[in-house]
Amino acid sequence: MNPQEEKPYYCLQCGEQFILRSHLRIHTGEKPYKCLDCGKSFTHRSARNRHQTIHTGERPHKCLECGKNFTRRSALITHQATHTGERPHKCLDCGKSFPHRSSLIRHQASHTGERPYKCLDCGKSFMHRSNLMLHQRIHTGYKPHECLACGKSFSKSSNLTKHRKTHKGESNPMNSFTAGKDSIRAHTSAVQTTVGP
Repeated sequence: MNPQEEKPYYCLQCGEQFILRSHLRIHTGEKPYKCLDCGKSFTHRSARNRHQTIHTGERPHKCLECGKNFTRRSALITHQATHTGERPHKCLDCGKSFPHRSSLIRHQASHTGERPYKCLDCGKSFMHRSNLMLHQRIHTGYKPHECLACGKSFSKSSNLTKHRKTHKGESNPMNSFTAGKDSIRAHTSAVQTTVGP
């Protein structure tokens, strides 16, 4: 098979040859695959299907070492490095090592100081797109992480994780506020969270 048969489509905008017509969506911005749960749109069906696991809670990729489940195979592979301790990707600037190339690339931005992701609402800039997306929730009010126990929602999953502890027996700050200032602060915070402003 010659290269023309392998990549039958030619992009008039960038000159690249490719296999799938979906490449053109990069230039048109077309996102025909919509999530029926939240309305978010995607360029590829596979990306939409991957996204929908957020709503279904499906986590088909299981770590055989510890039993933790993941929505994506790539996340499982990243996680497995925590068990092996392998870190083959080394930063040439500082010598720090990482289990995955993507982690090294993300780290290297800390040496350049480059912040290419800018918030159009307030002008604040970020090193990583994911940080910009989290930040934008301040402006949109989007809080996708909901506590199933009380219905309170959070913009970050880490805040939900902290909040969930207020619903658990021994670690519930509302049940143990006699151990010192930190426990009293946690108890006060929990009461304010539960009761509201």
